Amino acid sequence: MRFENMGHVEAIARAALGDGRGRETLAMLDILESLLAERGGIVSRAAFAMAMNVGLFHDLIGRVPSGRAYVGDALAQGRRIVFDHGALRTIRFPDGPTGALPGGEDAFTRIFLPLGYEMAAVYPLDRLRMTGRAYRHVDMPDSIPQFFLSELHVDRFDESFAQAAARVFGGSRDPLDDRAKDVLRRYEAHEAVHLADAIAVMPTILSAFDRHHAPPSFEDYQLLLGQSNEAAWIATEGNAFNHATDRVADVAALAERLKAEDRPMKERLEISSSGRVRQTAFRADRVERPFADGTTRAVSGSFFEFISRDIDPETGTIDLAFDTGNATGIFAMTGAAR
Repeated sequence: MRFENMGHVEAIARAALGDGRGRETLAMLDILESLLAERGGIVSRAAFAMAMNVGLFHDLIGRVPSGRAYVGDALAQGRRIVFDHGALRTIRFPDGPTGALPGGEDAFTRIFLPLGYEMAAVYPLDRLRMTGRAYRHVDMPDSIPQFFLSELHVDRFDESFAQAAARVFGGSRDPLDDRAKDVLRRYEAHEAVHLADAIAVMPTILSAFDRHHAPPSFEDYQLLLGQSNEAAWIATEGNAFNHATDRVADVAALAERLKAEDRPMKERLEISSSGRVRQTAFRADRVERPFADGTTRAVSGSFFEFISRDIDPETGTIDLAFDTGNATGIFAMTGAAR
């Protein structure tokens, strides 16, 4: 495949996903024209970040049939998806890394910060014994998807939970190789990253959004599940995209239509304390996952979310904030069957 006549986002996405799947995924998304138009030998951090998000959206849709069906319906109606944000879950041990993987959000801030993201806000999720943080792109905050990156704090649970978590997550590997780390270092240092290097490392960067530990024992899975649906989810899904989100004009009307179509909808809308951010979601699809004894079992996978954002009257721009109450309600979409 020749990339000379393609924009950088398209070239990197099609190289990483394959020509057909790359074109198909790009056609699903409403991407800012100036991002798609970037060409030349040097890839901006914004174009690399957008291409990464295209790859992550492709992965999510491939794992979430309900989301894939929704996207198909939207395209049939002539509307592309406005990719608002994606969500990730991580594990934070009190004494450092998770095996070879940096602990908690550190596994991803080493990717996000060099690519132009900054932490926009912290959201305590105390009921879940987690902390959420929003990462927003500095260059194009309302056009490049945000990340809602959460950490589950092992030290807020009892000793039996901590021991099970250590058995499950303690052998995690680091997916990033030296070449990927070097490209991230160059972005962090504001050095030039050539298209060939961006294309070469994108599959490795995307591989960071996956499970990096061995399948758990069913006993440890149940022990984690007994105290935290979120820990059990990470045990089988790892750091995969937990959900991707379509930004729509009227999420309440959309929710009513999807309920009438008998889609697997959340029962009620989540409304932020400001009233400007409203969210709902499909319930997580069930997936078959392996366990250490060689069996597979049906567990909760990922899901698709919907959000409406109003203009913040103080700034005159779209309100890109999240909300602790909203997030806690949305997290319940992956509640696992015990």
